[in-house]
Amino acid sequence: MAESKTVVPESVLKKIKREEEWALAKKQEAEAAKRRAFETRKLIFKRAEQYAKEYAEKDNELIRLKREATLKGGFYVDPKAKLLFLIRICGINAIDPKTKKILQLLRLRQTFNGVFLKVNKGTINMLRRVKPYVTYEYPNLKSVRELIYKRGYGKLNHQRISLTDNSIVAEGLRLNNFLWPSQLKAPLGGLKKKRESLC
Repeated sequence: MAESKTVVPESVLKKIKREEEWALAKKQEAEAAKRRAFETRKLIFKRAEQYAKEYAEKDNELIRLKREATLKGGFYVDPKAKLLFLIRICGINAIDPKTKKILQLLRLRQTFNGVFLKVNKGTINMLRRVKPYVTYEYPNLKSVRELIYKRGYGKLNHQRISLTDNSIVAEGLRLNNFLWPSQLKAPLGGLKKKRESLC
């Protein structure tokens, strides 16, 4: 007696073939993504090495210039900083409208908000106007890195996003005001003699 052959419906065969094609496409896409990630990591590592080398060269050059100045009996004056970190230390009491507007333009809407600013003539003029309500410092590389790692948020599509991935930074750096103002903690014990200032 001849054995009866099981006939597989054409729709099932098409489905199996389609699933195999999808699985193959998914595998190829995953491999391509893995290759891209590997190349990106290599590029990031290469850039980091280059930046570290540049910073080390700058530090060595600074040391050399200071030594030369000391040998000649003078002293070395650091070049003007290009970046400053501005922190708002006062509330909204007794602020005239123009100063309030400048604080809004600087994105300092709350007490202990901090922003990075590029040092130029316009920034310096605004600082003169809001000086009683803010404090500022010229940060070094270590301070900038710590602030961004610990309290750094970016703004993408009008939303506050934590800087957890380099892709967020790469995408956002093309935009103006990418870094969200940092919310800092109030100093322990509060500000000393705040009652005597314009706050």
